[in-house]
Amino acid sequence: MNNHGYKSGRLNLPFVGIATFGKKPYVEDWTTINADVAIIGAPFDAGTQYRSGARFGPRGVREASTLFAFGHDGAYDHEDDATYLGADVSIVDMGDADIIHTDTESSHANIEYAVRQALSGGALPVTIGGDHSINIPCVNAFDDQGPIHILQIDAHLDFVDERHGVRNGHGNPMRRAADHSYVTGLTQLGIRNVSSTAKEGYEYARTVGSDILSVRQTRALGPETVVARIPKGARLYVTIDIDAFCPSIAPGTGTPSHGGFLYYDVLEILQQVAKHHQVVGIDLVEVAPDYDQSDSTTILAAQLLLNFIGFIFHERNA
Repeated sequence: MNNHGYKSGRLNLPFVGIATFGKKPYVEDWTTINADVAIIGAPFDAGTQYRSGARFGPRGVREASTLFAFGHDGAYDHEDDATYLGADVSIVDMGDADIIHTDTESSHANIEYAVRQALSGGALPVTIGGDHSINIPCVNAFDDQGPIHILQIDAHLDFVDERHGVRNGHGNPMRRAADHSYVTGLTQLGIRNVSSTAKEGYEYARTVGSDILSVRQTRALGPETVVARIPKGARLYVTIDIDAFCPSIAPGTGTPSHGGFLYYDVLEILQQVAKHHQVVGIDLVEVAPDYDQSDSTTILAAQLLLNFIGFIFHERNA
């Protein structure tokens, strides 16, 4: 094969090859993980109460992520005068947890197993959903990892305890997180308008130490002040629901809520988080590609994750 570029190896353009996340290596044997970051797909959306379709989120976000997979030298940001995600950061794609249709318990157990395997391999687990119920098994996997604080970026509080016997749907994850002794508190940003959680859910959230800010409150405070409200030294698990963003830029979700964040609202918060806290886990959920024929939502999700991972390891390797 001829090589006409100035670098050795294949050019490997975004539209060529297998669409792993960022075109990173696929690891089928989860007992052999040896990487800084492990990407996990959790294509489960049986926890939804309205529009399904987030089961295709992992596939869509992976496809979109190839847009940012140019070259081998990392990504130089002229604003920060920094190169992110260079050769010093190893990322692997574990593929998807096995999902059993209509079986929440087994599907969640398989997602939890995948996250535990990533942690056992010393990797930062980054799980792409799926609906927000997939956060429940992700957080369950941290029961032997020490105390964590949850940073949630979302339109909805997700603090429903039980609704008609359902305790593990996409309206329950933050309540289930709060049930764990190792979850020391929650910071919930972007919560707005008509929510899935009743007033008593908000009241309970505050009694267990949750700090709840709307989009307008978050913007008024600014990213530095918002992140300074998170307890100093807290180890953070970050969960991002794509409906935290305004549907004008992220329509591809089952529960769109107008008045949401724009891109830099969230990116600047994540950059501050990476500077001041240890991030131990990430999930990004509720991307439902079929509701957005422009692919803007999947591109936003991929871009956000790649930038956030870049920020985290830039600070770790500084």
